[in-house]
Amino acid sequence: MSGTRPEPAGNPVAHALQLARETLPPMHPAGRPFVAGGVAATLLARRFSKRLGLVGALATVATAAFFREPKRVPPPRDGVALASADGLVSLIEEAVPPAELGLPAEPRMRVSVFLSVFDVHVQRVPANGVIERVAYRPGKFLSADLDKASDDNERNSVLMRTEDGHELVVVQIAGLVARRILCEIREGDKVGAGATYGIIRFGSRVDLYLPPGSRVLVAKGQRTVGGETVIAELPALSEG
Repeated sequence: MSGTRPEPAGNPVAHALQLARETLPPMHPAGRPFVAGGVAATLLARRFSKRLGLVGALATVATAAFFREPKRVPPPRDGVALASADGLVSLIEEAVPPAELGLPAEPRMRVSVFLSVFDVHVQRVPANGVIERVAYRPGKFLSADLDKASDDNERNSVLMRTEDGHELVVVQIAGLVARRILCEIREGDKVGAGATYGIIRFGSRVDLYLPPGSRVLVAKGQRTVGGETVIAELPALSEG
């Protein structure tokens, strides 16, 4: 009898471990020191009180969940910009990109996604392309869902050029609780759509600036899935 034989069910423990690996998302490396510290604190607290040990264990699990980095599969579509973050679309409006990128001071359509402390906090590349500039600017720590957070808060801005020649700007913005922005890409890097490029710790916002002529496909109040949700269709570039 031809065909693929099912794997023998003789090792339920190995099967359960395999299911766990496929179900539980991996953790971003930035979270390892925090989780390791939580484990150490939990073991120490347990020596004095089982209740404190339980609290420490729950806090450690919550920390590991915050730094989760689930696998994402970008849609097989060309000419689109994907969501760079999980969260809630809080603003769709025209705005001038961050001045530190050196772009013309002309408004572009901006889609802002707000991340609560319960959302996945890694940021993902919105399209295939090359990183042209990365610029960090210190600032305030206002609540990330406020309009002026884009202008006043600490931020890290990335300018990339897609394979089709479009300019996309992605901005990581710190929030009321977030105090650390991590960006792992550099100028000249070739990047793939949906790949993780950074993380913001504990509540934040991510702005995506689109080229003129883009057609936004999300609505305010909609939830996005980083690396999978299509934010906009990019305009066709004229030849010649």
